[in-house]
Formats: sequence, C-alpha cells, structure tokens
Amino acid sequence: HAHDCEVDGVYYNLDGATGTATVTFRGISYYSYSNEYTGNVVIPSTFSYGGNTYSVTSIGYKAFSDCTGLTSVTIPNSVTSIGGSAFSGCTGLTSVTIPNSVTSIGGSAFSGCTGLTSVTIPNSVTSIGSYAFQDCTGLTSVTIPNSVTTIGSYAFEYCTRLTSVTIPN
Repeated sequence: HAHDCEVDGVYYNLDGATGTATVTFRGISYYSYSNEYTGNVVIPSTFSYGGNTYSVTSIGYKAFSDCTGLTSVTIPNSVTSIGGSAFSGCTGLTSVTIPNSVTSIGGSAFSGCTGLTSVTIPNSVTSIGSYAFQDCTGLTSVTIPNSVTTIGSYAFEYCTRLTSVTIPN
C-alpha cells in the first residue's frame, strides 16, 4: 500500500495499464508521515513519471487524512472520484474546489473539516457518502445539485452551524 511515486510534492499510486493515477499519502500508511501535505496544494490533471504520462483520476482513501496544516486544495477536472476519508480531519482546510468531473464523494471524505465554511457540490456528483461532511462545524450552507440521487447516512451529522440546506426534487 505504499505510494508508487512522488512528483512536485504530491504522492501517487499508478495504474500503468490505464495510464491513470490516484493521489495518495506518503509511505505505507496514512499516519506514517503525519501532516505531510500543508498549505495550498494544487493537484495537476496530468504528470510525467518514468517516461510515461499519467492522468490523475481520483483522490484515494485517506490521501490527505489528518493533514491539519492543509489550507486549500485545487482538484483538477480529470478527477472523477473523491475517496473515503480523503480529507477527514483536515481542520485547517478552508477552501476546496470540487470540479464538475467528480461524480462521487466518498464516505467521511470531509469529516472533521471544521475550517470549511462553504462547499459547492457540482452538478456532476450523483452520490454523497455516509458521514461525508460529518463534524464540519464551520459549514453554514450547502446546496445539493439535482444530479445527486443518493446521500448517505449521517452525511451532515454535527454540522452545528448549518443554517441553510437546499435539497433538489
């Protein structure tokens, strides 16, 4: 489960057969290098490694988990899924841009991101996993687009400042 490579401070697992890459954590476990990602992280849509070009298609399980020094993340349009617990416990995260290419937000993806005050869920998203935004105590409003057909259990549990929720038909 160790990362396959690191390019410009971002760690990836590679799929040579498809030419795709998943953003992951450094080392053998997400807690091997605590707070590895800090500040503003910009994930590229493609990168070159070992003479090959890879397209970044997903943010993996616990990729940024517990990176309390992470303040913002820019996800490219090539990404279609945000994995389970991908950003859980990122208390310093104040800004995240989810592109229109993302179709699923995994379980606990942003749980415990107490610094997030707003999240724009794009029209491409069809499912929001269980506990996806649990404990996001800074979140004040959420608009769920018409494309969403499934919202998992406890998706917004303990979002104590949430005063506006728009849910489509």
